Amino acid sequence: MQPERTELPAGPAGLPVPPRGGARARAAWLRLHGVGPIVGLVALCVAGTALNSDFATVANGMNVLTRTAFIGIIAVGMCFVIISGGIDLSVGSMAALIAGGVILLMNALGGHGLAPWLTVVLGAAFAVGLGALFGLAHGLLITRGRIEPFIVTLGTLGIFRAYLTYLSDGGAITLDNTLADAYAPVYYGAVLNVPIPVWIFLIVAVLGALILNRTAYGRYVQAIGSNEQVARYAAVNVDRVKLLTYALLGVCVGIATLLYVPRLGSASPTTGLLWELEAIAAVIVGGTALKGGSGSVAGTVIGAILLSVIGNILNLTSIISVYLNAAVQGAVIIVVAFMQRRKR
Repeated sequence: MQPERTELPAGPAGLPVPPRGGARARAAWLRLHGVGPIVGLVALCVAGTALNSDFATVANGMNVLTRTAFIGIIAVGMCFVIISGGIDLSVGSMAALIAGGVILLMNALGGHGLAPWLTVVLGAAFAVGLGALFGLAHGLLITRGRIEPFIVTLGTLGIFRAYLTYLSDGGAITLDNTLADAYAPVYYGAVLNVPIPVWIFLIVAVLGALILNRTAYGRYVQAIGSNEQVARYAAVNVDRVKLLTYALLGVCVGIATLLYVPRLGSASPTTGLLWELEAIAAVIVGGTALKGGSGSVAGTVIGAILLSVIGNILNLTSIISVYLNAAVQGAVIIVVAFMQRRKR
């Protein structure tokens, strides 16, 4: 005797409808996953305040946001790349080489008697242009050369840092003092008591969110990450979209580098070390799927702030050594990736 079969009720087009309880549980899990980064950030802020009263001060909050700006801006560009199904491991080395190139250019222009403010403007344009050029190079190698993004950016990771080491002769490239004074307000200045890097981070994030959610290009990025072959069948110019995506990330790296250079006034072979880990971690913690197809700029911003808060709490409380910050970030990536697997 065969066991009695239980038929599911038929839905549209005769397809079976899953049990309501399972659908509700899945919807509840998805909502929890969506608000998870916000809940985690709030919980961290509460814990940080309990561990050290200095954590909840306005000055510390501005400090956290200012330090988040560098990685947060890069993470916005990385969000587009990961949603499209790609990856970029070279952003830290790229930032280091851009910083070195900008300082060399500004020193050369300043040596020819150019006004300091004009030198800074030209240096800024050079940084953004060089970042876009590096991003286009990545895009061409990936789309035309048909090489995996992981391999391309792993190779350029070494190339960029090696060239900076060559240009600096293994030491540091330092910005001229006069130019450093003219450049300092870019990092240390404030508007309405909010540091300029925070304002620039906010502008980049808002523009990124609008591009991703309100333009055809943003929809194409998500479509390619979901299923590249289907996107091709839908007449999406996949190669051009990927090219623009890596160029956008390069521009974000250039902007972040502009904010970072006046902080130290120099570039060395250790500049931007592990920035790629922090940027990727911010994107993943913010809820973007590692395999692409879905994600948000807002989640990425929250993820970047959350990681900065973790580092800030470790610095203020000395729970563990500050040298283990990268280990904590790596562990966060693994845990979130596991949670995403459970979600799928």
